[in-house]
Amino acid sequence: MKIGILGLGLIGGCLGFDLRSKGHYVLGVSRRQSTCEKAINLGNVDQAGLELSLLASAEVVFICTPIGMIVPQVQELITHLPKTTIITDVGSVKKPIVEAISPLWENFVGGHPMAGKTDVGIEASQPNLFVNRPYVITPIETTPNHAVIIVEEIVRSLGSNIYYCQPEQHDRAVSWISHLPVMVSASLIAACLSETDPKIAQLSQNFASSGFRDTSRVGGGNPELGVMMAQYNRQSLLHSLQQYRQSLNEFIHIIEQEKWELLEEKFKLNQQARPNFLE
Repeated sequence: MKIGILGLGLIGGCLGFDLRSKGHYVLGVSRRQSTCEKAINLGNVDQAGLELSLLASAEVVFICTPIGMIVPQVQELITHLPKTTIITDVGSVKKPIVEAISPLWENFVGGHPMAGKTDVGIEASQPNLFVNRPYVITPIETTPNHAVIIVEEIVRSLGSNIYYCQPEQHDRAVSWISHLPVMVSASLIAACLSETDPKIAQLSQNFASSGFRDTSRVGGGNPELGVMMAQYNRQSLLHSLQQYRQSLNEFIHIIEQEKWELLEEKFKLNQQARPNFLE
């Protein structure tokens, strides 16, 4: 199958590796010629260029641009495609994207691979990033079944665990386990930076180890992605943040009141619940 990738960053690059390993011919389009050259040299794609018309012969096109560029890029791309081409995206927000593109292109299937790295760019791409990771597909009533089946077949070949849900369900769920952690992690870093004693601030940096590394990782990642999460999943994220604030206030109250047994019970409940999110 001839497959196009619009956006040769981390996800687009990883997709290219895996699709080529499955025998597909991969066409890539990027905004920069240097990225196209890197993608060819690294083996992410068979052919790459700057013009959207390069994807005219693709049977399926994956849109791997930043969230805010997905809709405008699709609006421009579809002028080059036959009506039979299937378009899917990898955006971490689904409702606004699906609502905007579905009326424009019948064979559009919303998607979101739940995989990534802190590093960004084509240089950070690697094979098998999607193996055993969730890949969410969000068809709606008007999405053609044959288009969904083809996207599912491609995704399944990547080794991903496929989940189906409505776009709004996806956005509410990822607000809890993806977007909220980014904001909490970013707030942690910002709180540490608020230390006014230079000696304490330096000691904190010197002492930081695995605990801080794990909890600060997503908050210290791609700034553009963090802003896009907040902008395009605003309502669901605000709801999650408000619920998180209530939980944080509860912990503050427990500590202020020195209710150590209650605090221990909270930690026990969390210890029991955490594997449900990770196994």
